[in-house]
Amino acid sequence: MTKGEKRDISMKYIDSLREGMRISEVYLCKSKQIALTKTGKEYGRLMLQDRTGTVDAKIWNLNSPGVGTFEAMDYVRIDGDVSVFMGANQLNIERIRRADEGEYVPEDYLPVSTRDVDEMYKSLLALIASIKNPHLKKLVDSYFVEDEAFIKAFRFHSAAKSVHHGFVGGLLEHTLSVAKMCEYFAEAYPILNRDLLLTAAIFHDIGKTQELSAFPENDYTDDGQLLGHIVIGTEMISDRIRTIPGFPGRLAAELKHCILAHHGELEYGSPKKPAILEALALNFADNTDAKMETMIEALRGAGSNTGWLGYNRLLETNIRKTTEE
Repeated sequence: MTKGEKRDISMKYIDSLREGMRISEVYLCKSKQIALTKTGKEYGRLMLQDRTGTVDAKIWNLNSPGVGTFEAMDYVRIDGDVSVFMGANQLNIERIRRADEGEYVPEDYLPVSTRDVDEMYKSLLALIASIKNPHLKKLVDSYFVEDEAFIKAFRFHSAAKSVHHGFVGGLLEHTLSVAKMCEYFAEAYPILNRDLLLTAAIFHDIGKTQELSAFPENDYTDDGQLLGHIVIGTEMISDRIRTIPGFPGRLAAELKHCILAHHGELEYGSPKKPAILEALALNFADNTDAKMETMIEALRGAGSNTGWLGYNRLLETNIRKTTEE
């Protein structure tokens, strides 16, 4: 939720759900699957979403007269109970149907950054203004200052379908965090080329504007499935560099290498492993912010649960909230 926006206080938002609550509410059905229990009985497995996050939901009796017809990306009216499974909230649905127009306001179902998008973009522009290399500055300006269509998409986009920063403004929030971390690295390790590192940090995930579709779908596009954001982003930078007369070839190769290597390992999707110091620093910054946000979102999704939350496959460990004393 961005600064100045207000919630519908009558709505039971997902981040307010607690074990034992009885729910009658409209949510966006982000995904719908039919699965089998261990005994072979079919059940519905849903992912429901509002602006505060997502929650897993189950329809244990698909043949119930209260289960109506609906599809993924429909707004649905549900009745059910909140339980906790493996440390996370889960909705057990008894009744569900496609919601009628007038029962919901679409803006209530877009997860958004808790930070002010305008303020974040101003901070990003301040970092861009500090780049001294004229070729890199012209390249960054061509996207983040002059390209209105790109700026609009970048500010609105998420940084992921799930995992971390999967909300409106998420790509901007993640990029700003990575860029600030890289700015610190450049101050702590003067051997780093600050302008190259900062430019790479600002550009490292721009391919996600084409890898993922816009909200509310926020799903992989054909290019996203076939190419991925690392390749797409490298192509976007290459295309723009060709429009800048005299852009040094070696500098272009170093910048593109940083983008290609920013996931650090081949098995994590990077076509190259970091071969220059700036690429290594970018990988550390990107991984740090992604892991921190992944854990923050997992803890936030646990609600008031202060116990161990179980094994988190993304972090590869059992996690819990820090004791508050």
